[in-house]
Amino acid sequence: MGIERKKTAPIGVFDSGVGGLTVAREIMRNLPKEDIVYFGDTARVPYGSKSKDNIIRYSKQIINFLKTKGVKAIVIACNTASALALDAVKNEFDIPIIGVVEPGARAALAMTKTNKIGIIGTEATVRSSMYEKIIQGIQPNVEVIAKACPLFVPLVEEGFKKHPVTDEIIDYYLSSLIQTDIDALILGCTHYPLLRTKIRAYVGEQINLINPAYETAMDLKKILQEYDMENPDVEGDHGSYSFYVSDAADKFKEFANSILPYDIETTKQINIEEY
Repeated sequence: MGIERKKTAPIGVFDSGVGGLTVAREIMRNLPKEDIVYFGDTARVPYGSKSKDNIIRYSKQIINFLKTKGVKAIVIACNTASALALDAVKNEFDIPIIGVVEPGARAALAMTKTNKIGIIGTEATVRSSMYEKIIQGIQPNVEVIAKACPLFVPLVEEGFKKHPVTDEIIDYYLSSLIQTDIDALILGCTHYPLLRTKIRAYVGEQINLINPAYETAMDLKKILQEYDMENPDVEGDHGSYSFYVSDAADKFKEFANSILPYDIETTKQINIEEY
């Protein structure tokens, strides 16, 4: 009976705020039978400027919370937390935990022909050199050119996705990158796929854009198959989804409903420091 309960248990997904909703969206699209419990740490966003020790502490608290919801696997839907906390938490908990960095790195390697890969992300992700370590660990001769784009997150969160100021900031950050020979660009922050159309228009068709959110959903699918933990059944056409945040539940819900394929009816605020 234990394994049956395991199969129908939800997937835990967490992020520093709303960015990880791009990962939840890919799980909804590609693993429609799976239930999801999502936690957005909106009281402590952004993670990109926090220390490694704090990000590990936050991640452990959130995993403890998600475990109270009986999750069968956890996706760290945040590049910063994947880069800085994944190794620290992976062996401490008894369920599969995956991040978004490795799936994105592998996808970029599969696509590059020039052996030059660009990566854009938060300051913490870029400083961690996590993408370089994984990419060069697999293929040492690949050159990785990283660029921190700290203003992209607030632009997305404040609803400036289509605003002309966003075009100017994309030009400011990416003009030097597209002068290089990269032919693959990793959107190394879960907010960035929401700017994908504008980034695509700016960099042109010759550069492949890698969306780690999609690649992570594909990795999750493989892991669930491997452990025989896929949910065999679903009522209706998709799983059930619940959302929790550490602050500003209404703002989160409004943003989530603007990007997810299904409407969120409620978002609950919890005190994450209790975990």
